[in-house]
Amino acid sequence: MATRSPETPWTAQREALATYFDSTARQAWIDLTSDAKVSGIRATVRAGREEMRGILLGWLPADMRRTRVLDAGCGTGALSVAAACRGADVVGVDVASGLVDVARERAPGFVGHGRIDWHAGDMLDAEFGEFAHVVAMDSLIHYAPEDLVDAIETLTRRTTGSICFTFAPHTRLLGAMHKAGKFFPKSDRSPAIVPVSETELRARLSRIAGWRIGRSQRVSSGFYTSHALELVKHG
Repeated sequence: MATRSPETPWTAQREALATYFDSTARQAWIDLTSDAKVSGIRATVRAGREEMRGILLGWLPADMRRTRVLDAGCGTGALSVAAACRGADVVGVDVASGLVDVARERAPGFVGHGRIDWHAGDMLDAEFGEFAHVVAMDSLIHYAPEDLVDAIETLTRRTTGSICFTFAPHTRLLGAMHKAGKFFPKSDRSPAIVPVSETELRARLSRIAGWRIGRSQRVSSGFYTSHALELVKHG
């Protein structure tokens, strides 16, 4: 009989997120990432996510033909499709198989010179191979700082260009908003988000050999606050 691998904080949280997004939040997330009518709270989140996606795409090359890109936490696939339309060979992976199914259904049949391989699973799986660029938009915001940085460091071993990711910045306003969010209907709540000190995060990232911090930008839109950082490989 095969021995079961020991559970780690990363795997435990990953499984909890998969369960959440494939059950409780599935329809809400489908609506949020479409043009369906949503509550005022979710409308601010939708607008913030659209702005953030534009920022991250702006940090990627305009021409990505013959370029492999990992969309780490692809959700319903909007960023993957946009990257593929620039010619990228995209691997879109998410822990929630139901959202990956939606991404497959929504993806256009033709994306120019690009292509997309959809997968339900762990973004850190080495079987996906090497990439020129990795994008992790709002997929690491549910992890403690040490687990977030460990994940980034793992990805650096298989990335040759840049890693663009977002985190939930630790601010007084964000903390208050998260507390207030507990009083809203359950359908309007997000899964647990871990606010992270930007100073602490930068210090941790600076210890990753061979990489430097590049561009940085924050988006605040109502109940959506997220901060993007770019890691660039030296040389």
